[in-house]
Amino acid sequence: MNVHNHSHGNNDVKNIRAAFFLNLFFTIIEFIGGILTNSMAILSDAVHDLGDCITLGLSWYFQKVSKKPRNQDYTYGYKRFSLLGAVINSVVLLVGSVVILIHAFPRLFNPQQPNVEGMLLLAVLGVIINGIALFRLRKGSSINEKVVSLHMLEDVLGWVAVLIGAGVMYFFDAPIIDPILSIAIALFILVNVFRNMRISLRIILQGSPTRLDLDEVKNVLLNIDEVNSVHDLHAWSVDGEYNVLTIHVVLKNELSMEDQQLLKTRIRESLDNLGAHHSTIEFELEDEDCILDDCK
Repeated sequence: MNVHNHSHGNNDVKNIRAAFFLNLFFTIIEFIGGILTNSMAILSDAVHDLGDCITLGLSWYFQKVSKKPRNQDYTYGYKRFSLLGAVINSVVLLVGSVVILIHAFPRLFNPQQPNVEGMLLLAVLGVIINGIALFRLRKGSSINEKVVSLHMLEDVLGWVAVLIGAGVMYFFDAPIIDPILSIAIALFILVNVFRNMRISLRIILQGSPTRLDLDEVKNVLLNIDEVNSVHDLHAWSVDGEYNVLTIHVVLKNELSMEDQQLLKTRIRESLDNLGAHHSTIEFELEDEDCILDDCK
């Protein structure tokens, strides 16, 4: 059995947890600030951030579940639950961005002047607090962390836009700046959401891992003296990081059980270096018929 520990520790769980509490803390500030400044824009963003808190909480939960060891129900473990969190977050980001566009376009033709002083103060707090969460999540490597970081990036860019827009509106009568920036940010987020959804769907549909070159796998194995040919090569990713591979290896000559075990160890080490973390290898001889349909 090939046991490979490909864990990044619990940093991903800690990162998402930190983002959740930072977002929850700032959402409370937003509700209070929106009421005190009588700003519908800030209150609307507070409602948006409350939705973010829910999805961040789900992401935290799924990322934590993904660390559970494998069992009879989930023989590859719970790693793909992290992917489920990423898909849910992507859907929420998609809906949220569409809602922003729906509300922003009418304001292009009927711009409204917000409370500029209150916007400036909350914008500075928003950039700082969401920036801290984004900084932690950007260091992560899981798809769940990357999608959650999009939430934080959306918020940071949103508050940078508010800060710039409020700064301009403080000196000039130009309320149209706010909807223009909102539309630009929403479109930026939509592009990134579709990119991450494409990656997630590829994994769900068991597409070959993008970081695993199957031609290179074949070439490396064919350069081993004992190997004559390879076929029935399959590779997929559990969560975008942990890759699984199965392959049939045709030997030039019959080997003893001990020599077969040594060869398997060498092959697994080579595959691991190429990015295949869980490899299943079956040996065959040249005159042996492979009974699987896709071997033929």
